[in-house]
Amino acid sequence: MAAPGAAGNGGAAGCWAALLLAAVALGPAEAVSEPASVAFDVRPGGVVHSFSQRAGPGDKYACTFTYASQGGTNEQWQMSLGTSEDHQHFTCTIWRPQGKSYLYFTQFKAEVLGAEIEYAMAYSEAAFEREDDVPLKDEEFQVTRTAVAHRPGAFKAELSKLVIVARAARSEL
Repeated sequence: MAAPGAAGNGGAAGCWAALLLAAVALGPAEAVSEPASVAFDVRPGGVVHSFSQRAGPGDKYACTFTYASQGGTNEQWQMSLGTSEDHQHFTCTIWRPQGKSYLYFTQFKAEVLGAEIEYAMAYSEAAFEREDDVPLKDEEFQVTRTAVAHRPGAFKAELSKLVIVARAARSEL
């Protein structure tokens, strides 16, 4: 699912996918005003863990990755955050730089604060060397206004990357 409530609407999802790809092609300095990547360990053991970072002026946006996994040993992952030059768009990418994770994820959820998701995608394998990203099937995860999460009973326990593009939350008058 590319965007919340946008199943079958390739136009909006395609637009955001193109925007995201253009941002990646431009490079971090031109695509976002405050790019930041932070390494963290994804730990197995079946216990629920969370990792969170903030970005934007006054730390207006936050991204939190909550998960439980089983398997061998810790894996080093990255969380990259950035905002557009006008601070109206926020990106959060969570991934394993070595490509495929060898952990078995029993659950995952990435939530944004201060923004509403306009595009989100989850991948079983992250691009590495000559390999491309391998997206999860739409039925394996769900996207809401503020989160992307596993779909119980359908998620096949493979996760290596999450990408979220969100727009500043609108305030009610």
